Amino acid sequence: MGMVLGVMIIMCGGLTIGYLLLPPPPMDILVVGMDSRGNQGAVARTDSIMVINVNAAKTKVSVLAIPRGLFVNVPNYGSQMINTANFLGEVDEVGTGMTLLSQTIKENFGIEIDGYVRMEFTGFEALIDAVYGVDIDVKFIVEDYSYPTHDYGTISVRFETGWQWMDGERALIYARTRHGDDDYHRAERQQQVLSAFVARSINPLRWGGILATLNRSVETDLSLWDMMMIAPPTLFSNGQFKQLIIDRDYILAGTNGPIPNYNKIAPFVRENFD
Repeated sequence: MGMVLGVMIIMCGGLTIGYLLLPPPPMDILVVGMDSRGNQGAVARTDSIMVINVNAAKTKVSVLAIPRGLFVNVPNYGSQMINTANFLGEVDEVGTGMTLLSQTIKENFGIEIDGYVRMEFTGFEALIDAVYGVDIDVKFIVEDYSYPTHDYGTISVRFETGWQWMDGERALIYARTRHGDDDYHRAERQQQVLSAFVARSINPLRWGGILATLNRSVETDLSLWDMMMIAPPTLFSNGQFKQLIIDRDYILAGTNGPIPNYNKIAPFVRENFD
C-alpha cells in the first residue's frame, strides 16, 4: 500500500505540472445516489442528482444540485419526475438508465454529460468511511420520525445544531432525510456532505482506500485516467465549490408539479458548465 500511495503522489505531482502546461478540457460528471433496496440494483429511482463540472484550466469545480421531485421532459416519455429517468431506462433496456438520465439532463439543462457515477446507499456509506468520516456544521435541528430503513421499516432520527463528526451511516441519514423539511433543504445537506468528503479526501494517505471503495462499491464509466484528470482541481478546491441548488427560488408551478425556471438557471449553467 505504501508503494502504491508513493506512486500516486508522484503521479499527482507530475499531473500538477502537466496541468500548468496543458490542462485537460473540462468534464461534466453526473453523480447520483440510488434509492435501491433488496435486489432492485440499478432498476430504481435516483434519490439524489448532482451534475459536477471540473474545470482544470480554471482550477474550479461547480455543482448543480437537482431535486428529485422536479418535473422535466424525459426523452420518449414526456413530462416525468426527473428521479424516474434512470428507472425508466433500466426497465426499457438493462444498462441504459444513466444514458436516459444523461439525455434528460442535456435536453432540459443544456449540459452534455461526459461521465457518470452511480452508487447505492452502501457505496455512499463506504466512501464516507474510507475517509474516516466527515465533519458537518448542522445549521438547524433536523428531525425525522419516519426515516426509511433498508428493510422497509422506519426509525426516528435527530441532528442537533453545530459541528459534528459523522460516519458513513450517520452521513447517509443526514443526506437522505427529508420529512422534517423538504427536498430543497435535503439538496443543501447533500452538498454539505459532498464538500466535507472532498475536504477529507485531500490527505494522500486516504487515496488508496477511496480508490478501493470506488472499485468495489461504486458504478462509473470514468476510467482511471479520467479520475486522475479530475482529481487535482477537485482536491485543490478543498470542498469549496461554486454551486447552485435548484430550490424554490428556481422553480415554477407546472401542470403536474414543480418545473425548473430555466431562465433563472441558465446563467449559472452558461458561466460554470462548458
